[in-house]
Amino acid sequence: MATAYGPDTRDREHHGSGPGFGAKTPVKHFLPAPLRAPLEARAWRELLYVLLSFPLSMVMFVFAVTMISLSAGLLITFIGIPLLAVGLAVCRGFGAMERHRARGLLGVEVADPERVRGKTGGPMAWTGAILKSGVSWRHLLYTLLHFPWAVFTFCVAVTFWTYGLMALTYPLWHWVFPVYAGKDGIQLFSTRTHQEFLDSPAELAVTAALGLVLVLAAPWIVRGLLTVDRLLVTGLLGPSRLATRVSELESDRGVVVDTAAADLRRIERDLHDGAQARLVALAMDLGLAKEKLAHDPEAAAQMVDEAHGEVKVALQELRDLARGIHPAVLTDRGLDAALSAIASRCTVPVTVEVDLESRPAQAIEGIAYFTVSELLQNISKHSRATRATIDVWRAGDRLMLQITDNGRGGASVSAGGGLAGLTERLDAVDGVLVVDSPVGGPTTITAELPWRG
Repeated sequence: MATAYGPDTRDREHHGSGPGFGAKTPVKHFLPAPLRAPLEARAWRELLYVLLSFPLSMVMFVFAVTMISLSAGLLITFIGIPLLAVGLAVCRGFGAMERHRARGLLGVEVADPERVRGKTGGPMAWTGAILKSGVSWRHLLYTLLHFPWAVFTFCVAVTFWTYGLMALTYPLWHWVFPVYAGKDGIQLFSTRTHQEFLDSPAELAVTAALGLVLVLAAPWIVRGLLTVDRLLVTGLLGPSRLATRVSELESDRGVVVDTAAADLRRIERDLHDGAQARLVALAMDLGLAKEKLAHDPEAAAQMVDEAHGEVKVALQELRDLARGIHPAVLTDRGLDAALSAIASRCTVPVTVEVDLESRPAQAIEGIAYFTVSELLQNISKHSRATRATIDVWRAGDRLMLQITDNGRGGASVSAGGGLAGLTERLDAVDGVLVVDSPVGGPTTITAELPWRG
């Protein structure tokens, strides 16, 4: 993924984007895109979508109008309400078909909306749930709006493609079906004289050229018209924004919980294997020194001296562990001092530049600190760099972090890697991690975090 932020992009807006990881190498084409479009499979898939839209939307429209009319007329009875619910359910089925069709032919990825479930179960609960669902009514609105647009796009697409292909190939079949083009319009099988037909070399060339123009324009015109279809599918047939946001929050909560559990396991492991083991050994040594104090004071003194050294090591491990949980310098002095502290411990010379007029929220500061800390560890272990830089600044409502090194490059957000885990952590707080690391270097990693004061 190419970073959207180079060294001189501090004043640019956030949310830039670039090609994703693992993107295929672009295929070289000999023809420019305008000339290549009629030959591409995409143009024919889009034409197939338009041709199918007309009969399918007509069926959906007729069903929707009939269903609304019947249910409205029967609302004075009990039958109208469940009939309306069944009709809405069928419209949701139409919507599922349209999502699959748009996904297969247009490449539009739309998530399936939440399924309708009654709180208590049973037909009455299901009827109430489907009538209360805004997704159901949006599917009904789609069936009503899509039909007139499908008729329009069908007529335009068929006209351009048909006339274009006919005119382009006219020199091949003009002697079979002569065409007259005059003040009375275009006529096939005309009874006029031979001189009035389009059969001279110049007329054939002009007709074919006009057909070529229509054929070249047809895919782009159809593609432009299908923009409305894409908006209809994504706007009316997808899940509601609230449901999408709830799903994102549930996923983010799972990442946060897993991350917190992993951190707790790491702290427990560090305590068990480090400070705790040293303190146990220290207690045993002091016990032995106490026993030898009466009959061998010199040996006891030596053991106490060794225990004193172990105490210092244990204290340093506890300080490092506490710094790993939340460094005191970050709380007391902010990102500038905290990042300078971890940069001084990096095996690669690091230049730190923090340009912040105020401090963000403590939670955001902590995430930024540990993000830079992990990236510096990666630089020390894997980059083979000789220098690195850290730049921190604010761009609108985003906190920007950019870490650059002159190492060998090749870093990627591969599944199970450290950068993938870091990406998930940032995503849990609506953050973004962008990596630009070509083989041979340099590597630039940009992280965005929401600014919360």
